[in-house]
Amino acid sequence: MEILFVSDYVCPYCLVAKEALRQAMAETGITPNITWQPYELTPEPKPQVDTYHDEKRKAGYQILVEPCKKLGLDMKLPPNVVPRPRTRWAFEGWYYACEQGKGEEYNELMYRAYFIDELDIGDMAVLVKLAESLGLNGEDYKAAVLSGKYSELEQAACDHARNVLEIKGVPSIYINGEKIALKAFDKEEMIEILQSEERRKEGGATVVCNGDSCTMVPAEQIVCNGDTCTMPGQKPEEEIEEIPAIPEF
Repeated sequence: MEILFVSDYVCPYCLVAKEALRQAMAETGITPNITWQPYELTPEPKPQVDTYHDEKRKAGYQILVEPCKKLGLDMKLPPNVVPRPRTRWAFEGWYYACEQGKGEEYNELMYRAYFIDELDIGDMAVLVKLAESLGLNGEDYKAAVLSGKYSELEQAACDHARNVLEIKGVPSIYINGEKIALKAFDKEEMIEILQSEERRKEGGATVVCNGDSCTMVPAEQIVCNGDTCTMPGQKPEEEIEEIPAIPEF
């Protein structure tokens, strides 16, 4: 199973989905190959935003409160960091961490540094200290990032997300090339997604939901055309519910 996980370190939905996926993998023993892809919500010269004083964003974040409790995440929704950090340096630092064999540890640290510790991960001094906490050489990290060594890689990843995948918000998660929609953002939902994909891969039954009801249907009987799937006996115009994309909060 291949998962492409497109996200930004300052996206709260991304951290919750990431933790839900981690816990679901641990509980099920399903270990997909995960590819992380950067997506900057506020690339230069796009103006930075103040999420801490934005009541509309705060209201939107409330859907994450219960999933956070269930997952054991003590997140600040939103963190008191004004303005919201740009993440280009943090992402370029991730490429450096990957070369040192600490890519996943670094990934986890960036999310938690911002959403739990309320650190400005757009500040190079903060990034250096965080890198050093992982055992990375702070001066080498800083020199590598500021040299622009990873700029083309990071920019290409962001451009691919925007121009090829044409994503409208994050997280955008693809399993074996198919985009999935999250609604509950909890471990149980992620377990169902992983197990359903395993059953489909093995030619078994999968779960198809239409409205408030879900049915176990043999995978080979599900007919998909673009973003629309139909079950046996279902008229083509009766589309299976599609969850709207997460807005760019």
